[in-house]
Parts: sequence; C-alpha cells; structure tokens
Amino acid sequence: MRAKIAISIGDINGVGPEIALKAHSVISQICQPLYCVHAKLLERANALLDHAYTHALESMPCIEPKVPPPSIQPACIQKESGRYSHASFLCALDLADSKEVSGVCTLPIHKKAWQLAGVHAPGHTALLRERYNQEAIMMLGCPSLWVALFSDHIPLSAVSACVCLEPLAEFLYILGRALPHALQIVVLGIDPHCGDGGAIGSQDQIVQEAITQTNARLNLSKFLGPVPADSAFAPHFRQKYRYFVALYHDVGLAPLKALYFEESINVSLNLPIKRASVDHGCAFDIAYQNQANTKSYEMAIKWLVGD
Repeated sequence: MRAKIAISIGDINGVGPEIALKAHSVISQICQPLYCVHAKLLERANALLDHAYTHALESMPCIEPKVPPPSIQPACIQKESGRYSHASFLCALDLADSKEVSGVCTLPIHKKAWQLAGVHAPGHTALLRERYNQEAIMMLGCPSLWVALFSDHIPLSAVSACVCLEPLAEFLYILGRALPHALQIVVLGIDPHCGDGGAIGSQDQIVQEAITQTNARLNLSKFLGPVPADSAFAPHFRQKYRYFVALYHDVGLAPLKALYFEESINVSLNLPIKRASVDHGCAFDIAYQNQANTKSYEMAIKWLVGD
C-alpha cells in the first residue's frame, strides 16, 4: 500500500495550488496524497488556470484547515493568504502527529505574508523547531548533492556571532547522527580561503576545533574541513563528496541551485516527523500562468516515501 502524505498548500497567491493540481496524477502513483486545503479553493485555482486541471479535482482528497479560505489574489502578499498557508501547515502537522500520514510535504509559503498574519515563526523550519522543541536541521539538495545549513534564515550581519565552538560542535554532532549513511561530510569555511592561516580571519580555527571535537565524540572521522567555500563545489570535489555543511545560507545554496535548481528539495532532519518541501519560493512572477515546474515537488514526495 502506498504511503499517505499530507500536503500543505502554501501561499495560495503563488504557484502552490497550480503545482498540486498539475502533479496530482503523477504523485498519486507514488503516494496517497491528502491535501490540506478547501476543495472549493482548488476549484477557484483551477478556474484561474483556465480549467486545465478539472479532471484532477475529481480525485483529490482534501481536509480543511481551521480557517476559511480567502479569495485568491495572484502575486499579492496578504495577511489572509499568510494566515491560510499557516493553517494549512498546522493541519498537515496534526495529521503527522496523529500518525494518520507518514510524512508532510510543504508547498512554498511567503514569509512576509506570515508576518502580516501575526505568525511569529519566520518559516517552516523555525515553526518546526518551536513545535517539537528540537533542533530541526535544514538540509537542501538532491541525490547528487546535499547541503546542510548551520545558520539558515538570519541576516548575514548576524552570522559571524553565531559561529561559536559549542553550538557548532553540537550542530555537527546532531547532523552526524541524523545522517548515519553519509560516510564523510565536508564543512565549508566561513572566511575567504578559510582565513589563510589567520592572515584574513581566525574564525575557521573555531570550525576546525568543532570538527575535531565532533569526530572524537562520534568516534569516527565523519566531518572533513574546513574547506574553502569558493572551491568546495568544483567538479573533482563533488565527485568525491555528496554532503556539505554551509555556515551561511547563500554560501551553500547558491552553487546548489545553480547546479540542481529544478530537482533539489528542502528536508528537515532531527524531528519526530518526516518533512520535505520544494526548494523554491512562491514564484509570484509566474503565478496562475500554467508555467510552474513540478520536478522539485515530485522529488520531495519521493524522498518522503523513501524512493
């Protein structure tokens, strides 16, 4: 029997509803999807998409979030759409917590819309950390390349102060235990050239010590580095290693998305539930134009079912 997967609809003013409608026939062959959205909202979305997915609507099982569906305003940032996407996500988590589904797949939200709606958490991962009181680790990628993020959605100005020995060593230890199948994980440096021996920075000495401590704690040489971030994604290096740790969001995700934008996904590690997401945003520029690509969504579903 195919696994049941709860799907939160994301921001309804973006490409989430289109992706759900467009890919339904494909993912229904992979899992049993349960859409956390009002059926009437999907009907409205389909109408805006020139009724291209009427056939899909006939077999899309839905469970209604606890707030009424707002009107769809393509490409608009609104508190109403933020409130609804938040409620859809909570609906999916409730299903996972009650074991009614074996995983949660999230379509893209708009963080500003969540903020306008009064949601304190700045995104899916932050909400997961608060809900489960565990250090959810954000890792993005695809079978060819995975990048885990030590600091994720924080300003660049705040990154340096975060790179301290104790929290970094603990992060690496949790990640190492969450990825038992990864033989070696490359840790990217924070300063250019990893500081050139202190000539242009000394923080990578902290990174080195965190790696040393973590490997000793794991009794395994699992982490390698620090390695200069400007050369770590060179072809010869990626042939040897598939797992990387970036200390700052864009340092790891810019090369990942340049190489594997359409097929990469976002997964949350170290949680009591299994969660995956598309690795892209709401794409307001193409919302309700029948142009959304479903590859990342399909890959996220496959990861959740263990394909």
